[in-house]
Amino acid sequence: MKTVFPTLLLIVLCLTSCQEDPKLRALEQEKEAQKREVIFNSINKGWNFNAQPINATSRSLINSWNEWRIFLTELGQKPKSSLGAFQQKAKTLTKRANDLNNNIPVTYNLPQVKSRIDAIVTKINSINLYIHLNQIPDIKVTQLVQETNVELDAFQKELDEIVVKKQIKMEEGESDMIQMLDTTRAIPTNNPNIKIDK
Repeated sequence: MKTVFPTLLLIVLCLTSCQEDPKLRALEQEKEAQKREVIFNSINKGWNFNAQPINATSRSLINSWNEWRIFLTELGQKPKSSLGAFQQKAKTLTKRANDLNNNIPVTYNLPQVKSRIDAIVTKINSINLYIHLNQIPDIKVTQLVQETNVELDAFQKELDEIVVKKQIKMEEGESDMIQMLDTTRAIPTNNPNIKIDK
């Protein structure tokens, strides 16, 4: 009997202490909703991608490079309804940014272009990562949007620079000089058929 009473008392205390106050729960939910609203407004205000081509080269690529056109279209469509819509858009942008590595036009299929694409992909992936956290750092997300715009500008300027360089005519004898400097055309020294006088 002496152990039954303390055990019952302990059970009653546990049951009463485990019950949540509905008013307290409602207050916490309201605070969380207000916090999410502030984060949504901050991200909504800062979610401004430069989806318009900045030069003739990038404008002309819209017609011939499908992945570039789709990526710019996705950037230009801003979510409006909720944080969930921004999260879904970030996921879609990640896929579209990764697709930029597919079907790059031959003229632009160069290491410097691929590195610019990788920089854009990294920024978009970071946005996707941060916007899916439980505690969304809205300032970091908006900062990454601005950094993505910088990378987009650099990418488009790189494309334009390639076009400008291709339009420069070679001087007489320049192609011969380039061939002479090409180390892949050099005669290998370990070839047994070639005798080198010493």
